[in-house]
Amino acid sequence: MGLLAGYMVPHPPIAVHEIGRGEERKIQKTLDAFAEVADDIARLKPETIVLTSPHSVMYRDYYHISPGAGARGDFRRFGAGRVQFSVRYDEELADAIASSADESGFPAGTMGERDPELDHGTMVPLYFINKKYTDYRLVRIGLSGLSLASHREFGEMIRAEADRLDRRWVFIGSGDLSHCQKADGPYGYRPEGPEYDRKIMDVMGRGDFGALTGFDEQLLEESMECGHRSFTIMGGAFGGMKVESRILSHEATFGVGYGICICHPLSEEVQ
Repeated sequence: MGLLAGYMVPHPPIAVHEIGRGEERKIQKTLDAFAEVADDIARLKPETIVLTSPHSVMYRDYYHISPGAGARGDFRRFGAGRVQFSVRYDEELADAIASSADESGFPAGTMGERDPELDHGTMVPLYFINKKYTDYRLVRIGLSGLSLASHREFGEMIRAEADRLDRRWVFIGSGDLSHCQKADGPYGYRPEGPEYDRKIMDVMGRGDFGALTGFDEQLLEESMECGHRSFTIMGGAFGGMKVESRILSHEATFGVGYGICICHPLSEEVQ
């Protein structure tokens, strides 16, 4: 049992065929990498997928864990309402994480849900995973405006509760990289964009999760990234483990960075 793998993935709606309508072929490396992630999850057959998304319910000083038995969602916002999702939540694990947070005074729990529908930061990864594997329950978690160190601590708490419940599980850190990669992109160009992408792909490709909390907050803001805190929670979940990490793809075709990495634990302690 335990943490079987972690995946850094983006969530571009255009990658979904029913939305991209052919444009998705311009990011074929990303599509191929998503398929490899889905294959790996199907091979591992986890009981639970823990997924963090910057587009789930988010508070400045609190981590929201989606409550209840499950949720639904679709891509109607992107003109593809027929692409629908229905997920079962791992209520036991979600409640255990919330209880642990409450007992320790950590600002996380299932209170304050503003919108129960699945967000696109959740649905885009699941669109590819569900093609290969559906026998899982989901724990969906939002980010916060708290420090990077706090996000890492939350990842450690998630793993502790998953281990206590003896779950076979994988972690998906959903998040795009910089949004200012190209002058003709939707957000224009800033030099911090390529700088952030180079740095995060190097760190994640080496599995150097401890470095995630050392990123300069100004670089994160100026690069207009949206996934760093997702990746930092995942890094906390891998804390103390030696990992094998591999870059599957990186593209910025549309001016937004899409990076995919796959991480497998090798042992419980760093050698």
